[in-house]
Amino acid sequence: MIALRRIAGKLGGLLLTLFLASLLVFFSRFLVPGDPVAFLLRGRKPSPEAVAQVTAQYGLDLPPWQQYLNWVGGILHGDLGRSLQYRQDVTAVLGERLPVTLGLVVIAGTMIAVVGLVAGAIAALNRGRLGDRAILIGLTVLGAIPSFVGSIVLIAVFAVQLGWFPSFGSGEGFWDTVYHLVLPSTALAIVFVVLVGKVTRSSMIDQLGREHVEVAISRGLRRGTVIRRHVFRNAVGPILTVSGMLVAGLLVASSIVEAAFGLAGIGSLLVQSVDRLDFPVVQAIVLLVVTAFVVVNAVIDVLEPWIDPRSAAGAGAR
Repeated sequence: MIALRRIAGKLGGLLLTLFLASLLVFFSRFLVPGDPVAFLLRGRKPSPEAVAQVTAQYGLDLPPWQQYLNWVGGILHGDLGRSLQYRQDVTAVLGERLPVTLGLVVIAGTMIAVVGLVAGAIAALNRGRLGDRAILIGLTVLGAIPSFVGSIVLIAVFAVQLGWFPSFGSGEGFWDTVYHLVLPSTALAIVFVVLVGKVTRSSMIDQLGREHVEVAISRGLRRGTVIRRHVFRNAVGPILTVSGMLVAGLLVASSIVEAAFGLAGIGSLLVQSVDRLDFPVVQAIVLLVVTAFVVVNAVIDVLEPWIDPRSAAGAGAR
């Protein structure tokens, strides 16, 4: 019963957050300078009748509250509106771009999970030793490298100098796409590896100092068993929390990497759409990022008690 109430509460919070986010995403367009009608009629000297026709065609003549209701109603029916620059449905525009960004984020996320967890765990298990200091220095250096700088360095070394990887485009077919996305994913993952690595180290060091870990070691349990069952499992909570926050960060940061590597993803599409006042596309992408962030964090909140029962016990005690 407690678990059901917890899930229902998370679902209610998720829906409320999405509703508030939709308000912010939609009405923020009225704070942006520029007229989308002028973009649609660029290079022309339209008559008042032509302006009125275009304005009515895109629903820009309606009151803001009615535009919002029409927009939300369309979203609930799978209609995200019509792009001003591509003159086609936003759903179709995103459908062409989304696979590239998803592939980029999935590969980068895998790199972040593997490298970040391994580096953080090794540093924690060698606290104060040479290995720990070397990893901390390495993470600090990596954390100071912006994504665009990392992209330039990777292209210069591994694409131009060594010729190991392509520097442009997303390829064709599954394996060719993965091959093309190795360098962009690495550039995207660099900063986030640092965050996961440091959180993993800190969380595991905290668990290594707990009394139940010392008792388990004193009873003669193998060190590997203690680390796996009592240290890493209990340290997963903070790592999961940070991982949920990374989802939105990866989607937003992808715009820089996609521009550097010439990838036609939603990140580069967002930059173009902002520049060209294509509000329907901008609103759809921002809402997509917010939704992904909220849903992933809600899922993590629901799964955390199953991974770390202490959190469920704490929630029940409160």
